[in-house]
Amino acid sequence: MERWIKVTHQNEIPKGQTRAFTIENEPIAISHVEDGFFAYENKCSHMDFPLDDGILEGCEIECAHHGAKFDVKTGEALCMPAVSAIRVYPLKIEGDEIYVEIP
Repeated sequence: MERWIKVTHQNEIPKGQTRAFTIENEPIAISHVEDGFFAYENKCSHMDFPLDDGILEGCEIECAHHGAKFDVKTGEALCMPAVSAIRVYPLKIEGDEIYVEIP
């Protein structure tokens, strides 16, 4: 059963920033980019390091530990050493609140 979980408010994630959350024991990051907000697994697929402390540039997040990059919209791995995508989560905005859909 899928559920929408209220995570935070829009004003708590400034544009160009990423914040980490734990939802149902899952590490999730939400990035605020030019196109809006995007939620994804907060674990680099290379060695499971958190991505929220990495560099967000445009729609790409770079792992601070080994330089792997991911598209925050699609989860696609964009450069080595990561070869596997990260999971992305559906996200919706209601008023000022951000919700993430958890399976």
